[in-house]
Parts: sequence; C-alpha cells; structure tokens
Amino acid sequence: MLPGALLVLLLWTSASGTTTAPRVATPAPPGTAEELGAVVEQARLRFVARDAAGVLAHLADNYRTGGFTKPDVRQQLLALYSLYEALRARVQVDHVEMVDGDVWFYTTGEVTGRLPLVGWVTVLSWQREPEVARRQGEVWRLVGFQD
Repeated sequence: MLPGALLVLLLWTSASGTTTAPRVATPAPPGTAEELGAVVEQARLRFVARDAAGVLAHLADNYRTGGFTKPDVRQQLLALYSLYEALRARVQVDHVEMVDGDVWFYTTGEVTGRLPLVGWVTVLSWQREPEVARRQGEVWRLVGFQD
C-alpha cells in the first residue's frame, strides 16, 4: 500500500508543480470577425481553384499546429489535388476571440471531392475547430497553435 500511496503523491506533486495560468479569452475588436471571414473566404476560393500557392499564402512561414507545418500542409494540398478531379469547400467562421494577444477563431465546414467512377465524397468535415491568426504587416496569417 505504501508504494501506491507514494506513487499517487509523486504524481500529484509533479502535476501541481506544472500548472500554468489559465488563458483568458476576451472579445475580439470590432471588425475582426469580418476581416477573418474575408480571409477565410479568399483561402477557400484558392483551395477550390486548386491553387496551392494561393492557399499557402495565408499561412505564416512558422505555421505549426497538430504537428503539421507549412510544408506538411503543402504536401497535403498536392495530394488532394492529385487524387480528386474537383474539390468543393464550405467554411463558416463561428466565433472570434482574443487570447494572449492572438486572434483565436473557430470554424465549421466540410470539404468534398469528386473521385473518378465514384462521384462526390466527403473528404473532411469539422465543427468549431480552433485556429490562431496574427496580423503580419497588413495581412492576416494563420500561425497555428505552435505545439
């Protein structure tokens, strides 16, 4: 019983020593949601036009989220463009907020692709997925969660 209690105590102590201050979300400044909505629409149009460079222009060079970097996203786009005859995308900005000086926004959407001999299939769908953006000069760029 003592080794088990010691293990629980050690785990609790290490967990409690690594706590960080919670991030606080505040409302985004007026117009930010509209600006990001326009950027998302521009990226969506580039995506369905099969313009990988146009899509990637919306990502910061240091983009990183979920283990994916900008070069990984490029490879994914090229794979989609080679596999599907045509692609459609629907993306809606659900919510925009400020967290630690960055803009966090949440989207819901669906990507469908047309396969030869099969027709239209769902490639990807999501609900309220977060993304992080920063203004770089005069333009918004996605930076990811930098994990």
